[in-house]
Amino acid sequence: MIPDVDHDAIVYLNGEYLKLGDARVPVLDRGFIFGDGIYDVVPAYEGRPFRMGEHLARLERSMAAIGIVCGLRRADWEGIVRELIARSGLGDCVVYIQVTRGVARRDHAFPQGITPTVFCMVSPFKRPGAGLREQGLSAIAIPDQRWLRCDIKSISLLGNVLARQAAVEAGVDEAIQFRDGHLTEGAAANIWVVKGGVLLAPPRGSLILEGIRYGLMEELARGCGILFQARPITREEVATADELMLTSATKEVLPILSFEGRPVADGRPGPVYARLRAAYDAAIAAL
Repeated sequence: MIPDVDHDAIVYLNGEYLKLGDARVPVLDRGFIFGDGIYDVVPAYEGRPFRMGEHLARLERSMAAIGIVCGLRRADWEGIVRELIARSGLGDCVVYIQVTRGVARRDHAFPQGITPTVFCMVSPFKRPGAGLREQGLSAIAIPDQRWLRCDIKSISLLGNVLARQAAVEAGVDEAIQFRDGHLTEGAAANIWVVKGGVLLAPPRGSLILEGIRYGLMEELARGCGILFQARPITREEVATADELMLTSATKEVLPILSFEGRPVADGRPGPVYARLRAAYDAAIAAL
C-alpha cells in the first residue's frame, strides 16, 4: 500500500467508479510502457469546477495531437468531473484526468483496434495562503532540455521531473527554464515577467504548454488596464525584471521574489501582481 494516500477515495477507471485501492491497470498499458498518453487537471472551488471548458478543450487537443481517439464526448467528461467531485464530498479539490492509448503488446508503432485507458481521480486542493502570497517564491535558472512538443500535455514528464528536482536540490521553490537564451516556463507552471508596467509572456507555440491561466491572465490584464505582450523574453530580461510571477492550476498566481539568489526588484510583491491577484480572486468568487 502507498503511504499518505486515501485508498478508499473514489476514482473513475474505464467506465467504473471504484475505490482507488481497487483500481488496476495492466502492465502492458502503453502509458506505463511508453508514457504514451495525455492528462489534464481541473481545479474546483467549493465543488464548482473552474474553467472546465478550457481544460477539457486542451485535453481534446492533446489527444488529437497524438492520435488518441476516445469515445467520450465533452458532456461525458463534464459528467465524470462533476460526479467525482460530488462523490468525494470535497470543497476545494482538483480532478486529474489521464488518457493513455491503451493496452497492447510492446511495439513502438500505434497498435490498431485497442481501447484507450481512461483514469480520473479527485484530490483535496489547499489554496496558497496569505503568507505564501506575501513571502513569494524563489527560483533558479536551468536549461530547458525537454522535447519540442511542450504544447502537448503529455504524461511523459521526465523533463519536468528533472527540472523540479533541480529546484529541490538547489533549495528553491521553482526552476525557470530557458531554451537558446529565451524563457520557456517553469517546471510545471507558466512564468510571467513585468517590465515597465507591461505584462510579458513567452509566445504561444510548441515550446511551452499554454496553461489555462495563460489565457486567463491575458483576460485579467485587459480587465485591469495592464498592457500585455506575448514575445520572446531573454534571460537578461528575466534577471532584471520589475516583477516575476508564476501561474498554474494548483499554485494559482504567485510572485517570484528571488531569482538566482538575488531579489527581484525590491524583493516584495509588486503592484501588477497585486492587481492581477485581486482580479484572479474575484474570478473565483464569481463562480
